[in-house]
Amino acid sequence: MIDRRNLLRQMVATAGAAFGSPLLPGITQAASKVSGGGPKRVIFFLQNQGFDPKTCIPAGMTSSGSLAKAKLPEPIEALEPFKERLHIINGLHGLHTSPSHSAFFGALGGYRGSDGVPPSGPTIDYDLSKVLPETLLPHLCIGMDSMENMKAKPTVANLSASGAGQPIFMHSNPNHLYQMLYGGISQGDIRKQHEARSSMFDRIEQLAAAHGKALPMADQARYGQYVQGFHDINGLRDRLSGVSEHLRKFAPKVDDRYTKPEFETDWHDVLLDLGVSALKSGITSVLTIGSGRGEIFGSWKGIGVEEQGHNLGHMKQPENPIWIKIRQYNSRMLVKLMEELDSVPEGSGTMMDNTLIVYTSNNADAQHTSGATWPVMLLGNCNGVFKTGCFTQLDGTRPINALYATILKTAGVGCDRYNMSEKMAAKFDSGTGPLREVLV
Repeated sequence: MIDRRNLLRQMVATAGAAFGSPLLPGITQAASKVSGGGPKRVIFFLQNQGFDPKTCIPAGMTSSGSLAKAKLPEPIEALEPFKERLHIINGLHGLHTSPSHSAFFGALGGYRGSDGVPPSGPTIDYDLSKVLPETLLPHLCIGMDSMENMKAKPTVANLSASGAGQPIFMHSNPNHLYQMLYGGISQGDIRKQHEARSSMFDRIEQLAAAHGKALPMADQARYGQYVQGFHDINGLRDRLSGVSEHLRKFAPKVDDRYTKPEFETDWHDVLLDLGVSALKSGITSVLTIGSGRGEIFGSWKGIGVEEQGHNLGHMKQPENPIWIKIRQYNSRMLVKLMEELDSVPEGSGTMMDNTLIVYTSNNADAQHTSGATWPVMLLGNCNGVFKTGCFTQLDGTRPINALYATILKTAGVGCDRYNMSEKMAAKFDSGTGPLREVLV
């Protein structure tokens, strides 16, 4: 365990490295040692309703090869200037996750998932947050949906988990997330709301802890997780206040998109801004973005898409003007992530040089799917560790778990299999260890 003082000093050292110079001279932290390969931060971006491979594989490419002379399909054409950083992968599978209508926690966990079924183990984003350089908030999840859903359910848990039966919530109301991250350095109404919520959370933690002792022993452990959640929120608030001056450099400007959004995409955009700021400031090392929040819902009226929710999954994606708009919107978000991280010096390069972005879907290739093919796009080579500028066609015999084991290995964790028993692997995995096709 790390005590609060050491954690604060480490966080400031990390943030200083991201900003270009240490804020506390003499304090050395793992994230500032940007030598060698492997990711120092990872971003997972999952778009619901499936990721049809025809929307990302260049026309005429049926086998593995370079993207240098290929033209990217219209849905991802915004990535054309970044082809040398792109790796399109087709032929992984998720047959064992039951991804039809979403694999939910199974999409990032590599295990069977379903609506209303709790996670059976941790997900790859959480596991990475435990091994990457330590930050104040190791893992941040944001979820984008229709305005009605984001207001009615400002937090929801469908994609990420810290363990069996332990879901991690996504933040969908940017006003609440802003208050959590930057309320302590804000003025006016935001500061008042932050203080009011902080006082409320303090009181709830105290009451919950006291009442939990009276529960039967069988219920105390489960109730303890509830109490721990408020304890973590309150502890994070205190830790953030300790580096308030540093955070001022990265806090996004609050405008009408927060308080008077015209469309749900206004909130999508500012949620992305908050995620970017958390990465650039060093608050977090793992960002998970759930567009559609891991279910079959979602709305994109702000980009001219009137259809929403379940109906979108019943449309063929290739050459569909509606899905072209949604995927182009995603691609612009990916470009923004890369450009923002490229703007921050780190080591001998930039933050993007040490970042891996994983773009895929929680529904494999389609809303109604067996999971026989699960397309993925990787962005970033992490100092030459990952192959980029290419398309790889696999034979469909290796699961998404193999990709997750590969990322863990590049982060310094030996992992022949991820969340897959030998018995399960005998049926669903033709190999063991990392995907050689992904690594240099």
